[in-house]
Amino acid sequence: MIFKKFSESFCSLLKFSRLNLALILLALFFCIPIVIVCGSLFFPAKDIWPHLIDTVLTDYIFNSLVLLIGVGFFSLLLGVIPAWLVTMYQFPMSRYLEWAILLPMSMPAYIIAYSYTGVFDAAGPVQTIMRELTGWEYNDYWFPEVRSLGGAITMLSLVLYPYVYLLARASFIEQSICVLEVSRTLGCNAMDAFRRVALPLARPAIIVGLSLVLMETLADYGTVQYFGVSAFTTGIFRTWFGMDNSLVAAQLSAILLLFVAVFLYLERRSRKQLAFNHTSNRYSPLLKQKLKNSSAFFAFVICFAPLLFGFVLPASFLGQWAISTYSEALDINFYILLLNSLSLAFITALLALVIALFLGYSNRNSRLFINRFLVRFISLGYAIPGTVIAVGVLIPFAWFDNSLDEFLTLHFNFGSGLLISGTLFILIFAYLVRFLAVSINTVEAALGKIKLEMDEVAKTTGMSHVRIMRRIHVPIMRGSLLTALLLVFVDVLKELPATLILRPFNFNTLAVRTFELANEERLAEAAVPALAIVIAGIIPVIMISNSISRSRPGYE
Repeated sequence: MIFKKFSESFCSLLKFSRLNLALILLALFFCIPIVIVCGSLFFPAKDIWPHLIDTVLTDYIFNSLVLLIGVGFFSLLLGVIPAWLVTMYQFPMSRYLEWAILLPMSMPAYIIAYSYTGVFDAAGPVQTIMRELTGWEYNDYWFPEVRSLGGAITMLSLVLYPYVYLLARASFIEQSICVLEVSRTLGCNAMDAFRRVALPLARPAIIVGLSLVLMETLADYGTVQYFGVSAFTTGIFRTWFGMDNSLVAAQLSAILLLFVAVFLYLERRSRKQLAFNHTSNRYSPLLKQKLKNSSAFFAFVICFAPLLFGFVLPASFLGQWAISTYSEALDINFYILLLNSLSLAFITALLALVIALFLGYSNRNSRLFINRFLVRFISLGYAIPGTVIAVGVLIPFAWFDNSLDEFLTLHFNFGSGLLISGTLFILIFAYLVRFLAVSINTVEAALGKIKLEMDEVAKTTGMSHVRIMRRIHVPIMRGSLLTALLLVFVDVLKELPATLILRPFNFNTLAVRTFELANEERLAEAAVPALAIVIAGIIPVIMISNSISRSRPGYE
């Protein structure tokens, strides 16, 4: 079946428009690292696979699946319900919680892991005070183990649920109020309207957010490594650095990609027949119901709990450590790190949004299977650990640099050196491969709500593709586009492995410096750059939350 579709696409090459051809060339360019990883499966490895199968491979698969199930469940729980409450109801602090619930998104997972471990571990202040008050010894009582699989699930859920919350809230805001009002006239109470009407209509956006959470979970290394959990990512690093075998590490990554590909296929097939025309066609104000007494209290607790454990507590821990070290940390080197991090994040986020708009719109106007396949193939990059992407990027560009240098030296008696490797270009390219799926998924979810008939009518007036996108699609998708921009911006700020490997000489970022200090258990010194990452993400979070609120038709 797939071969037949590719054949049909190949037979249509002569009918390609420049838009389709540009899409394919751009997609193929960003597929290079993924092809390098997948191509590793066709090369034999030396007697390592039998050892992995007999010893640790089962643990990698089992722990990764448990992580996916646990983080996925809690992210849905922490993301969807608060999104519905702050969108449809008024209760104490609800106006501030709309944007505050997103704050854990700016907190790197490994920093939260360090923070909670430092406080709740056996040598931490909580257990120490408990032993002093009761006179117990360490083995006389039970206390939840922070460095465990359950601890990893908790830490990842606390920092990843905003992906679900952000897209679910945007979808709830854009839903037609008329549909909800009709459900009330048919006898649905508030809970029934949420469960039977709003939730199914928001399902595409929620699934997109969940897919981002699951792919980020599969790609996480810092948290599971610090907690001693044997997952695919830790296995890839151990195989690469411990066994000094990059080939088997790439093959493990290819197996991880297979899991993601199956998940994405099942997710898209399950919602293939759904209609998305549920946005409001009239300028209907979204009237929030005011909650009182116990209802208001429980709504506040439900919405504040993920913020408390995902941001307030770890940020307060970091703040206490930062107070004792800020005078030494705030030097000229710190401001250079801040400028480097913000510049990289903004440039990458802007490029990712522009590329996602082009790919999404081109794919929307193309019926060729190869176009859709390539765009889906690019999205797999989000599930690959940053280190593996760095290798997939470094191998072809290093080969190009070395080949060009050898050619020029042989024929013209001078060398070119490393033109691409070791530059910011290769680092930004790796970021795009890693995070382009965030923009693509968000843009495609927004484009899916716009009827194709609107494009056809615009074409009859003589509008070009660029004008259709600029004059029609972009204004309608404003909230979703800003969401995509924010997601990539914050992700790049927190990205660590790819930056460690591909950064130019004498170039550093806040994330790298934070990890270096925290990995040496110098938590007090790591607090200042860690808080800088958090603060840098707070302002965009507030801006995007306000923009999403204003994106509803009729907002004044």
